[in-house]
Amino acid sequence: MEESKAIVLFSGGQDSTTCLAWALERFEYVETIGFDYGQRHRIELDIRPEVLTAIRQSFPSWDKKLGEDRVIDVTVLGQISDTALTRDVEIAMLQNGLPNTFVPGRNLLFMIFAAAVAYRRGARHIVTGVCETDYSGYPDCRDDTMKAMQLALNLGMDHRFVVHTPLMWIDKAETWRMADVLGGKVLVNLILDKTHTCYNGNRTEQHVWGWGCGNCPSCELRANGYRQFSCELAA
Repeated sequence: MEESKAIVLFSGGQDSTTCLAWALERFEYVETIGFDYGQRHRIELDIRPEVLTAIRQSFPSWDKKLGEDRVIDVTVLGQISDTALTRDVEIAMLQNGLPNTFVPGRNLLFMIFAAAVAYRRGARHIVTGVCETDYSGYPDCRDDTMKAMQLALNLGMDHRFVVHTPLMWIDKAETWRMADVLGGKVLVNLILDKTHTCYNGNRTEQHVWGWGCGNCPSCELRANGYRQFSCELAA
């Protein structure tokens, strides 16, 4: 069973929802894990159950494979972080070339907790939506980082985990395209209607590409990707 069991890091956003669909197509049993780190866009924690319910209702074959969901309290990360995702400050670029939305250690911590849960649950596969192609320059999203984490987790827990990063080398337009291939218009519309990706936690404005403020870097990436994806469909 271990060979066919996966843990998906699931925030409730576009990328992690697409990764969840990817995992449900490949593994016999899939569990999800999310994290409360004191994020200012914590609306994502509220909509996670809605996204999971919609997936169960829209895809009966996936419903049979979709197991337990859990949210881990890592609010200590927010307490030691001074970033635009953990404080109510304007999003800006820093002198080191990184945006102040970068939360140092976030994805590393997430991977450690996901692996700890996977170890206890007897799962070999860990799936995360990090991406090096269309991202904000976060060093903990790089392919080298994930490969190093896989090695460290395997050594540190004496367990043979496999870390999967389905989005690593694709941009946002290709992420929309992947969702379309995996679940057709049903999944694309589910992502548009249910998921949340906006850094500002704006859930009052719905655009053609989904919910969000429309101005933060996350919204801009998502909107530009959807426009490109829509143009390709229309061509």
